[in-house]
Amino acid sequence: MNELITDQLFEGHNFAEKPLEADFEECIFRNCVFAKANLSGLSFTNCRFENCDLSGAKLIKTAIQECEFIDCKMLGLAFEACAPILFQITCTRCTLNFSSFYQVDLTNSGFNTCKLVDVDFAEANLSGISLSGCDLSGATFDHTRLERTDFSSAENYTIHPQLNKIAGAIFGKEGLPGLLSAFNIKIV
Repeated sequence: MNELITDQLFEGHNFAEKPLEADFEECIFRNCVFAKANLSGLSFTNCRFENCDLSGAKLIKTAIQECEFIDCKMLGLAFEACAPILFQITCTRCTLNFSSFYQVDLTNSGFNTCKLVDVDFAEANLSGISLSGCDLSGATFDHTRLERTDFSSAENYTIHPQLNKIAGAIFGKEGLPGLLSAFNIKIV
């Protein structure tokens, strides 16, 4: 069992060079580097990450519970490898390009003004969440649960309505081409 560290501020640490061997609760990580770090088997509960680089970090059985990410670089993360119990993230102004949420339950999560380019949401559950101001260019939605999901200010998405559950989802008029492109029709 890992040591538990609570209520600590970590500023400017490079965790890619010095591996972590603890679990964290109610900690703040500011301007830290986790790029390509092995975070497997660790637990982060109610932690906040500000302006951190987590790109390419290994997340095998990592517990991420009620964590907030602000202005973070999170490229190529395989969130489906995380421990699924109580998984919850809130991302604001983060770049998550090329990450994967394959089969992840995101119902208690949220994304605000994030870049989600080429992100895999296949078979994930995004029911009821907001994707406010997010860029979803090239994002994959395949058998994804999108009931009541708010896409009203999201942009650049392509969603096939017959291959996804979209009942009650909210879309802005500007996003209609992304919903209708699967039908090979011309919108004028």
